Amino acid sequence: MSDELVPADQNHMRASDADRERIAQVLHKATAEGRLDIHELDERLVAVYAAKTYGELIPITADLVLSGLPQPAVGPQYQPVVSDRIGGQPGSATSIAFWSGVNRKGQWVVPRVHNAVAVMGGIEIDLTHARFAEAEVTISCFAFWGGVEIRVPDDININVDGFGFMGAFEDHAPGRRHIPGAPTVRITGLALMGGVEVKGPKRKKSSILRELLD
Repeated sequence: MSDELVPADQNHMRASDADRERIAQVLHKATAEGRLDIHELDERLVAVYAAKTYGELIPITADLVLSGLPQPAVGPQYQPVVSDRIGGQPGSATSIAFWSGVNRKGQWVVPRVHNAVAVMGGIEIDLTHARFAEAEVTISCFAFWGGVEIRVPDDININVDGFGFMGAFEDHAPGRRHIPGAPTVRITGLALMGGVEVKGPKRKKSSILRELLD
């Protein structure tokens, strides 16, 4: 693969699962044509699935002739705008409420992984004015006879995939499309006889009335 597939100014951008799959297809086809042996295929596939940026994908097929191979652009079809909410010194990696309450809001920097543990207590996490240490962060929740409430603004991407056992892990944030360049927050974990609730941004009463009248 040549640098033409990945513009130099995009080499540092995060690669998606779809990008990695496209490169894996190139390697499989090259193996079928005898350009790689099975051991080389295994080694390169490991590198593909470990790659985090477009720049890390470039060397994997640099010595292959791509003529006749699938050549969809690896880079995004848009020029992403990097959010000004990404970056900063990471804040606390934990929020723990044991027979108590924790309220984390305002201008704080969410680290790559933040663990929220509520045991017979409650945690409120508001991301409305938060910054994010990296483009992709994870909030891992555990609620046991307690609750975790996470409020998310409209200008970030969210992915909710937690599990409730004799409890509830609920996503009440309004449906939205992916926002290129915006930080992505994965909210996961377990609600055991407790609850984890993801909510959209707080809205003024006038805004709610307008939405109802539209």
